[in-house]
Amino acid sequence: MNVFLTLAFLFFIGSIGGWCLEVVFRRFFGSGRSQHKWVNPGFCTGPYLPIYGLGLCVLYLIASLESVRLIEHPVWSKVCLFLAMAVCMTLLEYIGGVILLKYFHVRLWDYRGLWGNIQGLICPLFSLIWACLGAVYYFLIHPHILEAVQWLSQDLAFSFVIGVFFGVFTIDLCRSLQLMNRLKEFADKYQLVLRFENIKETIREHQGTSGRKHTFFRPFRSDRPLSEYLKEMRDSFESRSKKKKT
Repeated sequence: MNVFLTLAFLFFIGSIGGWCLEVVFRRFFGSGRSQHKWVNPGFCTGPYLPIYGLGLCVLYLIASLESVRLIEHPVWSKVCLFLAMAVCMTLLEYIGGVILLKYFHVRLWDYRGLWGNIQGLICPLFSLIWACLGAVYYFLIHPHILEAVQWLSQDLAFSFVIGVFFGVFTIDLCRSLQLMNRLKEFADKYQLVLRFENIKETIREHQGTSGRKHTFFRPFRSDRPLSEYLKEMRDSFESRSKKKKT
């Protein structure tokens, strides 16, 4: 039961904390059409990114194996631990990206402009970032996990909060997957790969030019059907392709 509570707690903290990191990163360091703008990242509506929640669970499980030392030297043992974290997080990012790209034909992130990238889904720079985040987790967060879980098990109010979180998250996830299926149908029909952030930014620009307020937590809300935006994006893509050929 303690393991379940620990992982549920970590998924909760990681999903929300990762969402906050992404919002700040895209606002100040992002690229593309949404550069220097406050953007709700990911495909869910609420303030959470499941991949970060899963990632924090993975970091916890790897850090828990510290006692199984293959290298006796304490420094190199820590280095190998952080490398293992980076590899696992990179694999998690790659698997998630491949599922979205191959099944839904959607890109949630794009590293194609970065050196050493593989399919635009992973790259050495972000693997290094994962290693650094793993070190931050190990030194600043992991030592307090057991204390937090013990407090959680004694605090029924916070247990209720986590239960509500998973209830809301499940509903949000189901609705978001319905949207992803709509995008998949369009992408299958026209043999396209859709960039999720471009769709949201196109809707955002239309809302701005039409004098309507853009909703941060409902980026797909608009007075026009989603299919119209997708068709316009397809026509624009085909127009640019023709110009390149000529």
